[in-house]
Amino acid sequence: MELIKRNWFFLTIILLGFVADRTSKEYVINFFLNQKLESYYYNQFLNFVLVWNTGMAFGLFETETIVYHFLSFLIISIIIFLFLWLFKSDIKFEKMSVSLIIGGALGNLYDRIIFRAVPDFIDLHYLDFHWFVFNVSDIIITLGILLLLINDLVSKKNE
Repeated sequence: MELIKRNWFFLTIILLGFVADRTSKEYVINFFLNQKLESYYYNQFLNFVLVWNTGMAFGLFETETIVYHFLSFLIISIIIFLFLWLFKSDIKFEKMSVSLIIGGALGNLYDRIIFRAVPDFIDLHYLDFHWFVFNVSDIIITLGILLLLINDLVSKKNE
C-alpha cells in the first residue's frame, strides 16, 4: 500500500494515458462503423483511416498466430519490467517517462486481448508520402521514450 501512496501521481498518469487512448479508439471505431467510412479526409496533412494492426508499433511485423502470441507475451513482460522500474526509481522525470510508456502500452495491450488487433487511425502525410498509421497509445509511448532519451542525455552531460 505504501508503494501505491508513494507513486499515486505516476499511477494516475498511467490511468490517464490508458483512458485517453481507449476513449479516442472507441470514438473512432464507432464513427467509422456508424458512417460506413473507409477514410476521412481532414486536411492536406492529416487523414483518419481505421486500420486493424496485428503487428507491432506502426503496423510493423504483421504476424501469424504463434508470433502474435509471442509478441503479446513480450509486451506483457516489458510492461511488468516497466512497473518494476517505476517503483524502484527515485528520479521523478524518469518515473513520468516510464508512466507514459506504461499507459500507452496498456492501451494497446487491451486491444490485443479484446480485439486481437490494435486499431490505428491517424494518417499523417505530405503529398504521396504517408507515415505509418498510428494511434494515441503510440503517441504516448513515443513521448515517454523521447523523454527517457532526453533524461539520459541530460544526465550524461551533467556527469
